[in-house]
Amino acid sequence: MMLDLGPFSDEKFDAKRWVNSACQARHPQDSLEKHLVDLEMKLQISSEEIAASLEEQSGGAILRVPRATRDVLRLRDDAVSLRGSVAGILQKLKKAEGSSAECIAALARVDNVKQRMEAAYKTLQDAAGLTQLSSTVEDVFASGDLPRAAETLASMRNCLSAVGEVAEFANVRKQLEVLEDRLDAMVQPRLTDALTYHKVDVAQDLRGILIRIGRFKSLELHYSKVRLKPIKQLWEDFDIKQRASKLASEKDESKRLSTGDEFQSASPQISFASWLPSFYDELLLYLEQEWKWCMVAFPDDYQTLVPKLLIETLGVLGPSFVSRINLATGDAVPETKALAKGVLDVLSGDMPKGIKIQTKHLEALIELHNISGTFARNIQHLFAESEVRVLINTLKAVYSPFESFKQKYGKMERVILSSEIAGVDLRGAVTRGIGAQGIELSETVRRMEESIPQVVVLLEAAVERCISFTGGSEADELILALDDIMVQYISMLQETLKSLRVVCGVDGAGDGIGSKKEGSSEKRDSSRKMDLISNEEEWSIVQGALQILTVADCLTSRSAVFEASLRATLVRLNSSLSISLFGTNLDQNLSHLTSDQTSGDLSMAGRASLDVSAVRLIDVPEKARKLLNLLEQSKDPRFHALPLASQRVSAFADTVNELVYDVLISKVRQRLGDVSHMPIWSAAEEQTAFPLPTFSSYPQSYVTSVGEYLLTLPQQLEPLAEGISNNSDANNEDAQFFATEWMFKVAEGATALYMEQLRGIQHASDRGAQQLSVDIEYLSNVLSALSMPIPPVLATFQTCLATSREQLKDLMRSEAANQLDLPTANLVCKMRRVSFD
Repeated sequence: MMLDLGPFSDEKFDAKRWVNSACQARHPQDSLEKHLVDLEMKLQISSEEIAASLEEQSGGAILRVPRATRDVLRLRDDAVSLRGSVAGILQKLKKAEGSSAECIAALARVDNVKQRMEAAYKTLQDAAGLTQLSSTVEDVFASGDLPRAAETLASMRNCLSAVGEVAEFANVRKQLEVLEDRLDAMVQPRLTDALTYHKVDVAQDLRGILIRIGRFKSLELHYSKVRLKPIKQLWEDFDIKQRASKLASEKDESKRLSTGDEFQSASPQISFASWLPSFYDELLLYLEQEWKWCMVAFPDDYQTLVPKLLIETLGVLGPSFVSRINLATGDAVPETKALAKGVLDVLSGDMPKGIKIQTKHLEALIELHNISGTFARNIQHLFAESEVRVLINTLKAVYSPFESFKQKYGKMERVILSSEIAGVDLRGAVTRGIGAQGIELSETVRRMEESIPQVVVLLEAAVERCISFTGGSEADELILALDDIMVQYISMLQETLKSLRVVCGVDGAGDGIGSKKEGSSEKRDSSRKMDLISNEEEWSIVQGALQILTVADCLTSRSAVFEASLRATLVRLNSSLSISLFGTNLDQNLSHLTSDQTSGDLSMAGRASLDVSAVRLIDVPEKARKLLNLLEQSKDPRFHALPLASQRVSAFADTVNELVYDVLISKVRQRLGDVSHMPIWSAAEEQTAFPLPTFSSYPQSYVTSVGEYLLTLPQQLEPLAEGISNNSDANNEDAQFFATEWMFKVAEGATALYMEQLRGIQHASDRGAQQLSVDIEYLSNVLSALSMPIPPVLATFQTCLATSREQLKDLMRSEAANQLDLPTANLVCKMRRVSFD
């Protein structure tokens, strides 16, 4: 058996465990004593071998120690010698470095002197050359050689740059500017001729001359000046046609008057909206031709020259363009057309009273804007090779005539919507007469409900107009206008509700939440008014009042859907407008675009920067930041695009609930108005010859009328619930809950009114108590039939009134009194003159 000595080296070696393990590993046929003896012998032999090995190795180690000591001493001596040698070398290097630095410094001084001498020599040469050029420049101009003159002037400018600010050459500098102006003036007639007759070679030579003297700006201005004339003629063609049409109309009118022909019609005038597309088409064709010609004549400059031409053109035509747009919008409406006025004139307030901006005005303006938008897209395609900055400036020029209108868009939209909302007829013409209240109520409610989708359509149209005209850049002004208009509309609905309270006979308040209590005189007046109304008319009023709930529900749901749609529109605008394009600096906004992205196909950021709203907002960073903050807030689900309108919608729903409750409870209030003063409660017992009961075993008419009304109420709520359900399971549940809620609300109100009357009874005789107990029991049965719990106060009234005066004392002293409402029980005892002395 071999021994494994590995476990003996473990720090956690357990001798007992090792011995037990060795015993378990013995052969089954070997005895334990023999196995232990063999194990002990093997351990002893192993220990002796280990001891012998250690002794041999320690002896060898002792012999090697002196030799290692001698090697260490030798290495130390070598290190000391090496350190001395290195120190000597370092000292020699320091001496060499000092002498080299002195030599280099001397060479640097010599080189500086040489450079100054060369600079002085060059300056003297330039001064001599400048003097020579100044003396020969007149000869060059006299020869008429413009390229040589340009070269001479360029050399003079280079010499002046080299000489610097020297007082002796100040006159030469002024003379140079005069000569450059003179050369520029000499180039202009030739350049005009070359541009007019499309002489490519001559135009290229003249361009080189202007660039040589640093007058490229003169080339741009002169090119725009020459090319602008045909465009102005195209623009003036509209006025010529208008005058011709006017003359033709006058001739036709005079001819009609002279011949007496009443059917001869005058020639119609050409509208600006029908003429503008043809102008844009001819202008686009002209620019395409110029683009192609400039690509050949000015291959390095055509990407800026032609866009610059369009910008200059629209700048010159700008005031006239705005005036024509203004008149064209006015032509859309007869009133302003007759006055030859437009939108800007109406907004200025200098107009006859009653003339306001209408939807047709804004639609005509949007039509003109769309025509310009089509032209802008064509220009964007034509100038696609130009840089994004150039394209943006060009598109800004195209849309610039509409800027004054866009700045006043919020005011225009507010006036239009306010006028449209004011024209909504919520009452209509209803013939008043006996029994006409229900008809008027039903008609008014119908008009109110129908007006809600009409108003929402008007608001949605306003959103579409904002996107079409401003691209969403006036979304902040639109939201303010929409909020104000919704508040105006809801105020109209609130005023209509006030008038409906009179129609419903609940003018004055009821017993609902937030309502006032009627005095006795008001109750009697209300009672007399209700007596004049037939039962059929009464239920007609109830049905009409219940229909008002659908108005509130429709307004709440439609306004919520519209606000959600508006919020989604704002989110889409936020995603379409890149925030990087709306900084305070356009160069910073577009600095991330590479040269490859600014020519040919535009990058995504480049295309976003050419959006109509982005082009406009780049110049108004404060407005851009304000708009972006609003659009960013629209991502929050808690964001209310129309905060004031949302509050007014909620308030309107509360007002409707109060009105409906007052209408539904009015009949109960009328029937229970004088219950506490009924003489039967204090009536004494009648003396008869026989002991017959003197009280009626049937409930009185006032309570049966209330009970029948409450039992009929579910039938009145059923048509309204069916209108809500719309054959949907989910809506069916909502409708059922709606009907049950209102039924319980009216029943609770009726019970509260009844208990209030019961508390007002001053004295109840035995006969009165018994009759009142029967009445209360009847009402309790009605409440049970409606699945309503009986209020403890009403149950206490019924129990105490049904108990005789003699037994009432015992009842109040018994344990059963704990189940009663004690204040109510004491009140009944007081009514019945029961004392506990």
